[in-house]
Amino acid sequence: MSTISIIGSGGMAAAIAGRAAKAGHTVEVISRDPAKAQALAEKLATAAITGKYGAAPAGDIVILAVPYAGAASVVADFADALDGKVIIDISNTASPDLTGLVSPAGSSGAQEIAKILPAGAHVVKAFNTLFGHVLAKDGRLDAFIAADDAEAKARVSTFIESIGLRPLDVGGLHMAQTLEALGLMMIGLAKNGAGTWDIAMNLDIG
Repeated sequence: MSTISIIGSGGMAAAIAGRAAKAGHTVEVISRDPAKAQALAEKLATAAITGKYGAAPAGDIVILAVPYAGAASVVADFADALDGKVIIDISNTASPDLTGLVSPAGSSGAQEIAKILPAGAHVVKAFNTLFGHVLAKDGRLDAFIAADDAEAKARVSTFIESIGLRPLDVGGLHMAQTLEALGLMMIGLAKNGAGTWDIAMNLDIG
């Protein structure tokens, strides 16, 4: 197994880290708050390490597990330290009142993040349609992914499979717009039609 770096220490970071550690990956937790990074690392059942915020992550796959509103500043703090890395953007761009998306028209959070990353970094959109507490449970879920770089997409697909999920390719990074809209729809379903946050969207392939 490999080293997977996670920037962030919230619920989604913990859920992905938990699955990765259980699958045998070494998990590097990175946070602006070293105490939070250490606390999450200590919760993981297997070996985990903490990394220095702003320094080059140990893993070739880096999961950017921060809210979209703070993603640009995080990317700026790491700057060229992210060059050559595969960056998984898990953020959603829903507006605070949940009436739409805050990403620019015709673009997505993932595409905007890609614009400010070093040229050698490759963005893959994934995990944004899954709720953290559902992801933290055992069970096979579908993880939709979008990316322009075929090698980066293949590496992320392999990682997703290794943690017990089914990767489903939806196309190039432009499809991140649709995935972020789907993330907003999942929130709407939880609050309205489903009446519960214990839901996930899976594809029934006949």
